[in-house]
Amino acid sequence: MNAMQFLVGIVFDLFLMVVLLRFWLQAAKADFYNPMSQFVVKATSFAVNPLRKLIPGFGGLDLASLLLAYLVAVAKISTLMLLFYGGWAASTVFVSALMTVIKEGLNLVFWILIIRALLSWVSQGHNPIEAVFHQLTEPMLRPIRKILPPLGGLDLSILVLIIALQFVQILFMDLIS
Repeated sequence: MNAMQFLVGIVFDLFLMVVLLRFWLQAAKADFYNPMSQFVVKATSFAVNPLRKLIPGFGGLDLASLLLAYLVAVAKISTLMLLFYGGWAASTVFVSALMTVIKEGLNLVFWILIIRALLSWVSQGHNPIEAVFHQLTEPMLRPIRKILPPLGGLDLSILVLIIALQFVQILFMDLIS
C-alpha cells in the first residue's frame, strides 16, 4: 500500500515539477533554445497549449502553466484520496492542491540550487544545464551576494539561500499542520 502510494505520488510530483519549471523558465526569461528548456517545453506543451487558448499570459507570467500545475496537484490529491482513502472531499482536495503546488515549488528551487552547486564543483566548461540553472537562480542569489561577498573564492550565497529556503519550507509546513 505504501509503495503504491509512493509510486502514484512521485509520478504526479515529477510532472508537477516539470510544469512549475516551465512557469519559472518563462518568468525568469531563461534561454528558450537551451536543450533543457526545449525538453521542458516539449514535455508540457500537450497540456499547456490548449490551456493558453483559454487563459492568456499576464505581465510576462505564463498563467496557463500555473493553472496546469494546480490541476496536476488536484489530480494527484484526488487520485490518492480515491485509491487509498475511499472518498473525495472537494474542500480538502482544492486546499491540499494549493499547498502541494507551493511545497513542490519550494522543493524545485531547493533541488536546482543543490544541482547548481554540485555542477559548479565538477563542470569544466560551458554546460547548457548549468547555464539555464544560472539564469534561474541568479536573481535570487544576487541580493545575498551584495550582503555576503565571496570569501576567498568561496561563494556562500547558495548555502545561505538553501538555509533560508529550508526555513521557509519548515515554517510553511508548521503553519498548514
